Amino acid sequence: MASKIEDYALIGDCETAALVDRNGCIAWLCWPDFSSCACFASLLGSEENGFWTICPAGNAWRTSRCYRDHTLILETTFETSDGAVRLVDFMPVRGENSDIVRIVDGLRGTMNLRSTLSLRFDYGRTVPWVTAIDEGIRAVAGPGVAVLRASVPVHGEDLKTVADFTVSEGDRVWFTLTYGDSFKPDPKPIDALKALKENEKFWTRWVKKMNYDGAWREAVERSLITLKAMTFRPSGGVVAAPTTSLPESIGGSRNWDYRYCWLRDTTFTLLAMTTAGYFDEACEWQDWLLRAIAGSPDQVQIMYGLKGERALTEWEADWLPGYENSTPVRIGNAAATQVQLDIYGEMLDTFFHALKGLGKHTEEDFKALMLLLEHLEKIWKDPDEGIWESRGGKKQFTYSKVMAWVAFDRAILTAEHLGMDAPIDDWKKTRDAIHDQVCRMGFDKQKNAFTQFYGSPELDASALLIPLVGFLPFSDPRVRGTVEAVERELLRDGFVMRYETERMEDGLPPGEGAFIACSFWLVSCLRGIGREDDARRLFERLLSLRNDLGLLSEEFDVQRQRLVGNFPQALSHIALVNAAFDLEGKDGNRHRGQARTQAEPQPTP
Repeated sequence: MASKIEDYALIGDCETAALVDRNGCIAWLCWPDFSSCACFASLLGSEENGFWTICPAGNAWRTSRCYRDHTLILETTFETSDGAVRLVDFMPVRGENSDIVRIVDGLRGTMNLRSTLSLRFDYGRTVPWVTAIDEGIRAVAGPGVAVLRASVPVHGEDLKTVADFTVSEGDRVWFTLTYGDSFKPDPKPIDALKALKENEKFWTRWVKKMNYDGAWREAVERSLITLKAMTFRPSGGVVAAPTTSLPESIGGSRNWDYRYCWLRDTTFTLLAMTTAGYFDEACEWQDWLLRAIAGSPDQVQIMYGLKGERALTEWEADWLPGYENSTPVRIGNAAATQVQLDIYGEMLDTFFHALKGLGKHTEEDFKALMLLLEHLEKIWKDPDEGIWESRGGKKQFTYSKVMAWVAFDRAILTAEHLGMDAPIDDWKKTRDAIHDQVCRMGFDKQKNAFTQFYGSPELDASALLIPLVGFLPFSDPRVRGTVEAVERELLRDGFVMRYETERMEDGLPPGEGAFIACSFWLVSCLRGIGREDDARRLFERLLSLRNDLGLLSEEFDVQRQRLVGNFPQALSHIALVNAAFDLEGKDGNRHRGQARTQAEPQPTP
């Protein structure tokens, strides 16, 4: 049976990633980048004993683990009556090939250990051809090759590569596993110990850029390290999660491939990075955005591959039983072809904040975005699939209209800032028309709240973003009413659900966990309406959902009291960072609610 989702740790090299459980077993590895095929997928049930285990040869041991301070270097300590060893796992950031390095250090006594490597390509379907080489083995399957090198002898056993070795106090044993192209010369070996020193230096130097020194520094730092690890260095794209098909409800079918870049995350990500002092990453993310959306305005997608790929065809790996029998296992994401109006607001909002916070981009960049506005002017009245990628048909989603308003609002502010010759008066008319429509048709007077879509009494946590994007100020009674309605109807054990899946016809079976990012949005909203103490209490409760290493998934199952959904989840960590800055009163340029000129008249319902 798979470990619980919260039992996993993340290691990565800013190009790919792996998950390691509490017992030193690597259960998920995706090479050569998040968007392509996995080298192995034991997390999804293709191999009962995992992909690569290094542990004591017996059955009785105790483990503890931690990240080395200010790094993504994982240390797992095994203790038995005979001795203790420390397993050090990391992935060097070197940009040539992706490697996993595993180092075993003897701490006391003597311990017999076993390494078991079960290499499978194509999501566990393909057994590679393995041959012996100096210091290890070479495994080939089609275009991919994996090379294992070790400081101890290895041998084959039942289609696995194993090593039995003994470690005493002061001893050190190392293993490296490197991925490459089978049609090229084999990847060059790396010095495991030198790589460890360089990796520690890389992360500690990067962490020093962080400009947050508030009450939750440890949580913010770990979230930022996690986000950096999920950034694809060659392109600047930030992946939503390094996994696919971890269920939103155990045993259910809400299992999605999150190894892509969502446009709706762009503003959240950029603001978190710039506020925390990571301007290079923010600039690279903005550059990725402009490349990804280049082309005809009517062909803009809601998500792209890490390099900007557009073909994200969804299919099912039917030979995999899925995490805890949660099927289907999906590869690719059909939501890429959906129409979601909110992405236009996210793109223009990102551009505005990049210009404002980074002094970045030119009139030529903005002229390209103006074509998107021309297209949005034609379609903003149309229904869409909405922020949550409903598969139950298009609707007039309130949040989609709010973000259409954001698109025109930020375009106006940007054009004025740049002194551009743009149809600002026409944009203002469209912006105000959208605002008026949302306030008339998206607001339910009986509930005193903005609802999920026009004419619906159902609530949606995305309405919490209305003040955060500047559509209405926190002082507006409709904002307070919406926040209180969300608390009244969408809280489960104090955490926020996206919406009522039992009542919403979204084309999927009901049931999912509380959405962690939405819960952090509520933190910011509670502070915004003056409920500082409530905001801090909720924030502390949300921090308690993190696993022992500070990692969060997408959702939290309040009945089973465990994390669910893809892991770790970028949006959860982004929301954590932004909420922490809000609580410290350092929203300033970060807070999107201040982007709109408050002196402008607000249309009323």
